[in-house]
Amino acid sequence: MASLTGARPKVRSRADGAAIPLDDVDKRLLNLLQGSFPLAPRPYAGVAEAAGVPEDEVLARTERLIDHRIIRHVTPIFDTRALGYRSMLVAAKVDSENPHRAAKVINAHPGVSHNYLRNHDFNLWFTIAVEPDSRLGLQGTLEALAEEAGATSMRQLPTLRLFKIRMDLEMEADTKALARAAESVEPAETEPQPYDDTDVAVIRALQGDMPIVPEPYAPAASSLGMAQEAMLNHLDGMRERRLLRRVAAILYHRRAGFSANGMGVWRVPDERIAELGPRMAAFRGISHCYQRPTYEDWPYSIFTMAHGRSKEECDAILDAIAADTGVEDRATLYSSTEFKKVRLQYFTDDYKRWEAERA
Repeated sequence: MASLTGARPKVRSRADGAAIPLDDVDKRLLNLLQGSFPLAPRPYAGVAEAAGVPEDEVLARTERLIDHRIIRHVTPIFDTRALGYRSMLVAAKVDSENPHRAAKVINAHPGVSHNYLRNHDFNLWFTIAVEPDSRLGLQGTLEALAEEAGATSMRQLPTLRLFKIRMDLEMEADTKALARAAESVEPAETEPQPYDDTDVAVIRALQGDMPIVPEPYAPAASSLGMAQEAMLNHLDGMRERRLLRRVAAILYHRRAGFSANGMGVWRVPDERIAELGPRMAAFRGISHCYQRPTYEDWPYSIFTMAHGRSKEECDAILDAIAADTGVEDRATLYSSTEFKKVRLQYFTDDYKRWEAERA
């Protein structure tokens, strides 16, 4: 296994950054809110039935978990690629003495949703998306960002094949469960899908934080002049067409007890990628799994993001993958600082405004 210096992640010194105690009902609700939030008029009633507690208790606990910054928000998760946005992961080499300056520049782009400092020569890792009709495109946007941020190099790592993207933090199970393989799935489609003005209107009305009320879809439906049932039926159709992945609670990792995330990158022979990608993705502790391009100085073709309550738990998940697949040539990059983590906002004026300032 490749050795990287400074591999132990630093915990951010932030007064409100530590995990807070959660009881068994909290943990059960967090699992359900992440993975089983219904497209229904009263979704919290469905969560309550599954959890075995009253609906009003689910609403009260969800509010409390938001107030305590365990839950970031409950929100729809739309599919960036299906909507025709061009996106990729980028690894940049920036000034290691002052990476915050470069991060601030990169974070200002509205399509940057995640940005982390990691323990590697390529020390700034971010995901970026541009609109389907972007004048600069991804290449031009990255060139502008590299110049403004003072990056000496940027390595483009687009998704070649998507094996998994589902950010659920397992709140009830232990390390053994996180390191256990489940059923593997076929790679997901990554091509843009057709959509119309109604789809765009629904996205604009619903994206962002949903209210924690018995009927959280109702305000968006009202703003569109649609009956709630009609909007829910439309959302269900958007899910079938892959424009909508799901509606879910997004958590603050550290506050929820998951203080470490390790990006395990694997050197997999080309002829085995199709076989091993789904197997790696099947592990419960893996949230993202992709095939990405390799370079002369970057031989790793499969990326797996492991989330754990400690570095040791992340290592246990990745070690279990190595044992299952027989692939030992890997490196693990840990994040020491989270510079940005937001949900993308689609069909806004922010993208065109950013480009116009650089035209």
